[in-house]
Amino acid sequence: MFWKPTVAIQGDVGEFIMGLAAGLKGYKCDPEWLNSLRGRDQEKEDANRQKCSEVTDQHLNPVKVLHVAEEVMSDNTIMVADGGDFVGTASYILKPRGPLRWLDPGAFGTLGVGGGFALGAKLVRPDCDVWIIYGDGSLGYSVAEFDTFTRHKTPVIALVGNDAGWTQISREQVPMFGSNVACQLAYTEYETVAIGYGGKGLCLDRKNEDKMADVLREALRQSRSGHSVLVNALIGKTNFREGSLSV
Repeated sequence: MFWKPTVAIQGDVGEFIMGLAAGLKGYKCDPEWLNSLRGRDQEKEDANRQKCSEVTDQHLNPVKVLHVAEEVMSDNTIMVADGGDFVGTASYILKPRGPLRWLDPGAFGTLGVGGGFALGAKLVRPDCDVWIIYGDGSLGYSVAEFDTFTRHKTPVIALVGNDAGWTQISREQVPMFGSNVACQLAYTEYETVAIGYGGKGLCLDRKNEDKMADVLREALRQSRSGHSVLVNALIGKTNFREGSLSV
C-alpha cells in the first residue's frame, strides 16, 4: 500500500501529442464511425439549443445566456471558468477557441481561481479578449480583483450567472437532507460592486432580455476600450444539469 517510485518519467505533454500524431500518420478511422460520432454531437447540440426556448421560474434561462455569449465571443478569446452549476452548464455550450483557451478550477472544483487566472491570462495575452465565467457563489472569492484589473490596466469581462444560490451544492443537499441551509444567496447587484472597484457594470434580466446580445457586445466594446466589465446575468432554475454530481 505504501510505496515510493524509483523511476521518474518527465515529458512535455505537447511534445508527446505531436509525436503521437506523427506516429499515426497513414492510419485512417472508419468513416462510418466518425460520422456516427459527428451525428451524436449534432444531436446533443440541437437538444441544448432547444433548451434555450424554455421559460425558467424567474429571470433568464442560463442556457440561452450562454448560447448568446458563445455567439458574441470572438475567435481571439480566452475563457476562465470559476463556478459550479453555471460553469457546469457553460462547459456544454461554450467552445474553447484553441489550446490553453479554457482555464478552469480542475476536476476537484477549486473555486476562487477566476480573478487570478484572468489576470495572468490578460498579462500573457494582452491582445486576447479574456472572459471569466463566474457563478455568483464563486464570484465572492475574487470580485475584489476588479480593483487589481483597474489599477494594472488589465481589462477583462466577467459574466456572472446569478441564480442567488450555491446551486451545485443544493442539487445534492436538498434531496439528501431536505434543507437548503447555507446555500441560499441573494440576487445581489454585483455590477455595482464592480463599479465601486473602478470597473464597469451591466445587468441582464428579463427587462432587457431582447437586447442580450447588445449588452454582451457592449461589455466586449468596453473591455477593448480599456475597462474591466462585470455583466450580472440574473438567471432562473432549469433541469439542464439534473442528476449531476459535485465532487
